[in-house]
Amino acid sequence: MSEPRVTETKLEFPYSRTLGPVVGAFLAGLREGKLYGIRGKDGRVLTPPLEYDPETGESLGTDLVPVGPEGTVVAWTWVDQPSPKHPLAHPFSFALVKPDGADTPLVSPVDAGSSDRMSTGMKVRPRFNPEPHGLITDLTWEPVA
Repeated sequence: MSEPRVTETKLEFPYSRTLGPVVGAFLAGLREGKLYGIRGKDGRVLTPPLEYDPETGESLGTDLVPVGPEGTVVAWTWVDQPSPKHPLAHPFSFALVKPDGADTPLVSPVDAGSSDRMSTGMKVRPRFNPEPHGLITDLTWEPVA
């Protein structure tokens, strides 16, 4: 019987990819404190915006639709002990938040202070990073008082 062959491989992606006119504009909006979606072929407003319709695969163009500023928690889970890779250093919720005017939710952190303040259906407002980086982590939600 022969010995198994073992190979060590270093997997790298030594290139950068541009975000394109849709995702790039969405992230630029976050940097400016604005939320955007895009209208799907069926009329729904999708957020975050996609380049192609998820049902038909057709291009959706580049015309973004403003959404928000508030949103509604559709579902959530509580993170009691955040790791260094989490977006917040204290307990928080990861939630599906549907911005007002959108038909689909996006995953975002909600800084509610405690799990007792979280509930499905609660209204939240965006809190944008005061030092934005043009990343999805520029957006955190907080309960509407």
